[in-house]
Amino acid sequence: MANATTASPAMMAAAAASERIAPKRMIAFIIMVFGMFMSILDIQIVSASLSEIQAGLSASSSEVSWVQTAYLIAEVIAIPLSGFLSRAFGTRLLFAISAAGFTFASLLCGFATTIEEMILWRALQGFLGAGMIPTVFASAYTVFPRTKFHIVGPIIGLVATLAPTIGPTVGGIITDAMSWNWLFFINVIPGIGITIGVLALVDFDEPHFELLDRFDWWGLIFMAGFLGSLQYVLEEGPQYEWLQDTSVAICAAICAVSAVAFFWRVFTAAEPIVNLRTFTNRNFAVGCTLQFCIGIGLYGLTYIYPRYLAEVRGYSALMIGETMFVSGITMFLVAPLVGRLMASVDMRYMIAFGLVVFAIGSYQMTWITRDFDFYELLIPQILRGVGMMFAMVPTNNIALGTLPPDRVKNASGLFNLMRNLGGAVGLAVINTVLNDRTDLHLTRLQDRVTWGNTTATETLNMFMQKFQGLGDSTLMAMKQLSQMVHRQAVVMSYGDTFFILTLFYLGLSVLVTLLNKPASPFGGGGDAH
Repeated sequence: MANATTASPAMMAAAAASERIAPKRMIAFIIMVFGMFMSILDIQIVSASLSEIQAGLSASSSEVSWVQTAYLIAEVIAIPLSGFLSRAFGTRLLFAISAAGFTFASLLCGFATTIEEMILWRALQGFLGAGMIPTVFASAYTVFPRTKFHIVGPIIGLVATLAPTIGPTVGGIITDAMSWNWLFFINVIPGIGITIGVLALVDFDEPHFELLDRFDWWGLIFMAGFLGSLQYVLEEGPQYEWLQDTSVAICAAICAVSAVAFFWRVFTAAEPIVNLRTFTNRNFAVGCTLQFCIGIGLYGLTYIYPRYLAEVRGYSALMIGETMFVSGITMFLVAPLVGRLMASVDMRYMIAFGLVVFAIGSYQMTWITRDFDFYELLIPQILRGVGMMFAMVPTNNIALGTLPPDRVKNASGLFNLMRNLGGAVGLAVINTVLNDRTDLHLTRLQDRVTWGNTTATETLNMFMQKFQGLGDSTLMAMKQLSQMVHRQAVVMSYGDTFFILTLFYLGLSVLVTLLNKPASPFGGGGDAH
């Protein structure tokens, strides 16, 4: 008994020491977080300035869309690959190669003079930069003590949600102040600093180069065919009537065949390129499903708000960015609160609360009119920011924090892939809903706008008087009325889309009941009960 009591203070001191975060390790992690922020930001930073890039490179609208598509396809292939490469090269070397490659590709993008060059360098940028994202998630849940997850969790959760949200803002400001080339040049100095910092400070693990001898090349080919063609189908399908377009149909066939081959290879290879058996952990599997669905809202609303402001309100890229900044500020302010609450509140309740708040924010937008401006969008955007942080950060912790450390690297790649795939599916569904509902509302409104409708006739007469003496006033008035009807149909389709998102996220909040309660209140440490 005496031995036990004398050993107790020593054991407590050792435990306290093991819980302390070394300053060098924290600085190294923060540098890596900046790298991840830069990589995720680059997805959306270009979206607000595609028209300027199109003009600068003399490209068509269909060609310039590939500036985004090439990046996303390359990234979605590289993210799940990062788990294997992180074990083979080690965190330090993989992250340094990823940061340096991303920086060099950014430089090449800035100097691109043709659209073909830009597409090639953007694909390279997406493929090389993708390794930084899951590596940071994996490091957060393997390097730090589990009692510190409520500190590091909100940091990576904030970056993963904030970067795509403020991307259009940053892109608009840079393009407005300088030129589109600086969207890429701005990455160079931070990229060099991140590469040097990681090489100097990161010492989280050791490389296992012998794994490269067992690298599954067939698995990589099948995975690239599966995920790459899936991303293409989701990106291009809505605007080309899905399988009615030859290229979309061919890619859909490649996707189906590659998917079968990929899943067969993953379960039969001695050293699979990704380990799907991680999905046998219930919290990880449900967490990935939630992450997929959260990705729909994260990327979907980052797309739908700017599209409404540009299409209906006629805002410039900078004005859109300023309006969208509300969600970013909200996320930044809410992150510390989420971290504090995770130490004492059941994270399943926090996720459900976040999803319901997100649904309420979407519901408020179902009453959207063409007059919705900054102040009308203020409360929905605040609710969106609060909901996103409350849903995403605890989901990260429950999914990755409950896994054994040796499985986190592989799982982190799969987890981040689900968010990106959710975003791709979300954009495809949102585009399809917007197109279909616009056509439906347009047909209904045109049936109402007839010579027998007093309001329509009065409006037409008013337009004719307005254009009197400027040419064919009747034709000009008809055209003005037609544009007015079309704009109203578009606005009504936005309301329908927000209503569908409301129902979806309310239903999703019920999925939280499938999660096992984490064993520890500190970030979901330990295996789930």
